Amino acid sequence: MELNAHEGADFSVEDCQAQLTRILSSADFHATDRERRFLSYVVGETLAGRSNRIKAYSIAVEVFERDASFDPQADPIVRIAAGHLRRSLERYYLTAGQADPILIDIPKGGYVATFSPRNTPSPATEEPTSATASKRLRPRPLSKPRLIAAVAMLAAAAIVLVVWSYSSRPSLSRPEIPHLLVEWFDDMDGSEEAVALARGLTQEVISQLSKFRDIVVVHPFGQMGPDVRYVVAGSVDMSADTFRFRVRMFNRADGSVLWAHSYDGRTTVSDLLKVQADIAANVATNLAQAYGAIFEADAKRVVPNAPEDRAAYFCTLSYYSYRAGFDPETRPSVRSCLEKAVGRFPAYATAWGLLSLIYIDEVRFHFPFDTVNSEPLIDRALAAARRAAELEPTNVRALQAQMLALYFKGEIDAAMRVGRRGMTINPNDTVFLGEYGYRLALSGNWMEGCPLVEEARRRNPGPFAYYEVGLAMCAYFSGDLQQAAMWIRKANVPSNALYHLIAAAIFAEGGYAADAERERVWLMEHVPALVTNVRHEALLRFGRSEDAEIFLGSLRKVGLGIP
Repeated sequence: MELNAHEGADFSVEDCQAQLTRILSSADFHATDRERRFLSYVVGETLAGRSNRIKAYSIAVEVFERDASFDPQADPIVRIAAGHLRRSLERYYLTAGQADPILIDIPKGGYVATFSPRNTPSPATEEPTSATASKRLRPRPLSKPRLIAAVAMLAAAAIVLVVWSYSSRPSLSRPEIPHLLVEWFDDMDGSEEAVALARGLTQEVISQLSKFRDIVVVHPFGQMGPDVRYVVAGSVDMSADTFRFRVRMFNRADGSVLWAHSYDGRTTVSDLLKVQADIAANVATNLAQAYGAIFEADAKRVVPNAPEDRAAYFCTLSYYSYRAGFDPETRPSVRSCLEKAVGRFPAYATAWGLLSLIYIDEVRFHFPFDTVNSEPLIDRALAAARRAAELEPTNVRALQAQMLALYFKGEIDAAMRVGRRGMTINPNDTVFLGEYGYRLALSGNWMEGCPLVEEARRRNPGPFAYYEVGLAMCAYFSGDLQQAAMWIRKANVPSNALYHLIAAAIFAEGGYAADAERERVWLMEHVPALVTNVRHEALLRFGRSEDAEIFLGSLRKVGLGIP
C-alpha cells in the first residue's frame, strides 16, 4: 500500500511505521510514556485512514484514559501534551534524526500526523541552479506577529550559543551543579500573537535564569543529557487584551511538580514588554535564588559519602542552611567543608565566595573583637572574594563577599560600588539584594537601603530572620519603635548575640521594660565580652558615628553600664 503523505513523495505504510519505531526506540527522543502513546496513536490512526477521528476528545479518552465526560474546552491536557510532543520531535530531528528519510510531524491546529521527505542530499548531489534556488528560497513578507516571532527566534539562537558554550566546555575543575532545561512555552490557541508571546516569554525566562551562576540553563535546542534534573515548562492563553501564563518546574526523573504558578497580564503594546520582564524575573527568583525551588529540591538530595563533585556542591547548600540563623556551632564544619571544596575544585567561584563569607562571619560574630587575629582574617576573606570574582566576574556570591569584606575593612564607599555592580548584574538575587540594602542602611543611607531590605524579605521564600532584624533597625532609626519591636519579635534568632543586642536597644528605647531586662540578662550570661566591647562593635558596623551613638544611648537605658 502506498501513502501519498506529501506532494511529490510516495511512502509505504511500512516505511512510516519503521520511522515511528526508529523515533520511539531512540535515546534522543525525550518524551514521556504518555506522549509516546500519543504519537503512536495519531500515527496509527493516520496510517489506517482514520484521520477524521483524531480529535482532542478521542485522544483524551483512548490515550489518556479520561472518561466520557471529558471536555476539551475546559481541560487543555491534550493541547499541552501535543505542544510537548512537537518539541520532542523537533529536538529528535535536530540530533539523532538528522539523516532519517521521513519527517513525522503534527502540525499545529490539529492532531493528524503528516509524513514528508527529509531531502538529505549526498555530497555528490548537484548544486541547484541560481534560478532554481531563487524559486525555492523566495521569502514571504512577514506580518507584524511573525516578525516578533522571528526576532524571538534570533534571540534564541544567541542564547543557545552562550548557554551551549558554557555548559559543554570541559569542566574538570568544576563540581556538579544543577542543570535546568527550559522548554519552549506552549501557545494554547495557536495564533501568531500567542506564538510570539510564548517565544518571548521563553527567552526572557532563560535570560533571567542565566544570571544565576549556581545553575546551568539548558536551552530548548540543547541536548537534554542525564545531568538535567529539572525542567521548566509553561503555556500561554490569550484573550482579546489579556493573557494568562502558567509555568511549572518538575523533576525530570519522576515527573513530580516541584513549583508552579500562574501570571496574568495585558497584551497592549505599552504593557507587554514590562509585564514579560516582570514575570520572567519572578520566575527566575522563585526557582534559582538561594532558598528557591531548586535549592529546596537539592537540599533533600544531600547524602553522606557523596562523590567529590556532588559533595562540593552540597557544601554550598550547607552554607545556606547555616546562614538561616548564623548558628556559631555549625560554622566550623561549614568552613571546613568549603575549604575542602576549593582545594579539590580551585575554579569553583561560588565556593570561594561562600568561604569568604564564612571568614567574615568569624570576624563579625566573634566577641570580643580581636584586632590581632581579625584584621588578617578580613584580608583573607577579601582575597578569597577577589579570587571568586576573577573566576566568575558576574558571580553575585563573589561580589557579596567582596562588598562585605570591604565594608568591615572600613572601605565603605568601595563596598557600595561593588554592591551597585552586583545589583546591576542580578537584581533578582534576593540574598544579595537584602545584604546590599542592609549595608546601605547601616552606612547611613537609611532612606535608600531600607526599601531594598523590605523588598528582599517580600520576594524571598525564607528564612526571613536576617531581613526582619534589618527592618527592625530601619524602624528603630525612623522613630517607629512599635514597628521596630514587632519586627525584632518576629525575627527571633536565639543563637545570635547581635540579635539580642539589637532587641535590647529597641525594647529599652520603646519602653518595653520586661523585654529589655530579659535581653540584658541573656547578654550578661552568654556574651559578657560583647557588652564590655560594645562601643567598638557598634563603630565597626555603623558607617556614621552619630548612628552608633544613638544606638549606644538606647543600650545605656538597658543598664549595661556603657560609658
